[in-house]
Amino acid sequence: MKKNILTIGLSLLTVVAIAQKKEVRDAGKAIEKGSYAEAKTLLTQAEAMLGDANDNVQEDFYVFKGQAYLGTGEGTSVQDLMTASEAFKKAEELGNAEAAAQGLAGVTNSLIQSAINDQNAEKYDMAAEKLYAGYKLNPKDTLYLYFAASNAVSAKNYDTAIKYYEDLNDLGYTGIETEYFAINKTTGEEEAMPKSQRDLMVKTGEYIKPEDRIAPSKAGEITKNIALIYIEQGREEEAISALEAAKEANPDDTSLMQTEADMYYRMGKKDKYKELMEQIVAQDPTNATLYYNLGVTAFEMGDSDGAISYYEKALQYEPEMAEARLNIAAAILANEAKIVEEMNTLGMSKADTNKYDELAEKRKDVYRKALPYLETVMENDAENIEAIRTTMNIYYQLGENEKADALKAKLSAQENK
Repeated sequence: MKKNILTIGLSLLTVVAIAQKKEVRDAGKAIEKGSYAEAKTLLTQAEAMLGDANDNVQEDFYVFKGQAYLGTGEGTSVQDLMTASEAFKKAEELGNAEAAAQGLAGVTNSLIQSAINDQNAEKYDMAAEKLYAGYKLNPKDTLYLYFAASNAVSAKNYDTAIKYYEDLNDLGYTGIETEYFAINKTTGEEEAMPKSQRDLMVKTGEYIKPEDRIAPSKAGEITKNIALIYIEQGREEEAISALEAAKEANPDDTSLMQTEADMYYRMGKKDKYKELMEQIVAQDPTNATLYYNLGVTAFEMGDSDGAISYYEKALQYEPEMAEARLNIAAAILANEAKIVEEMNTLGMSKADTNKYDELAEKRKDVYRKALPYLETVMENDAENIEAIRTTMNIYYQLGENEKADALKAKLSAQENK
């Protein structure tokens, strides 16, 4: 009797194994047709008795599971992509390295493309999550972690961003790498691409003038972002410590001095910012942007004359810098407030009336002094609304109504576009 029972039991196991193998095979057929939901259902049914299947069936099961959860890769959820990646890794353990590598590459591509779409749609949290998942699948591709951190910052998810940036620092990530360029003969545009592709394109004659360049270090930028996040969170001491550690680790990275200056600016320590910026200018005395930034700081500190001096220096090295001219005009016009304040304190006596007229003329002198800067901006940028509006108001104050009316009509046309 026991022997008969045992025989029946073995028969049942054989039937289950055959059924299971059929479900796995049918799942593969469903995937070929693009019926991924059907494949998932069949694989779920087969999974219950997977431990009794031989290695070949298990290998097929995990390859098909990975393919079913990956689907087309378009619009696939992060959860399904992670399920797919685990299945492909299991298939690799069972010996199907080729299918696993192809599947994992598909998962990565889907994550990265989806992250790019999210980033373009300003869904920065989702982009950061997918880029980080891409990094976890490919730990050597630290660039994914770098972009995950950047998107976390854009999403104002600062705790996550700090974690990613600190991971980059622990890994010694600098972002320094060789980039490969060549000029497309058809478009005349320079393009970056992988070295093997660039070399092949040059060999075919479709691209010319190959050039290799070393990308600048991102260490300073990473430290800057860590410090700025700490400042945003009110953790100023940690911000200073992070920057000091970075300077010690990267003594030749001149961008860290700019980062330090930016940090003190954000802290509201304008004197320290100005001191550091002047040191930076001494190292790069023809950099117009540095002078411009010093002008902004000087103006915010109430030093209008110093601000104008810095803006003039910026224009010396970049004559087309419209922002510098606009800010010079703003610094000059800032003197108007004191004149108006004094005019408002005067009474109706003859002496006060004379003083009022004197101040009114002084006020017009301020307008006349600012006017050439604004007019030059409009000559170089005829549609600069800020310059048009300010110049129009000055013309009205100076009694040049015809010029003012022309600018008013132009401003109205601009705003109604």
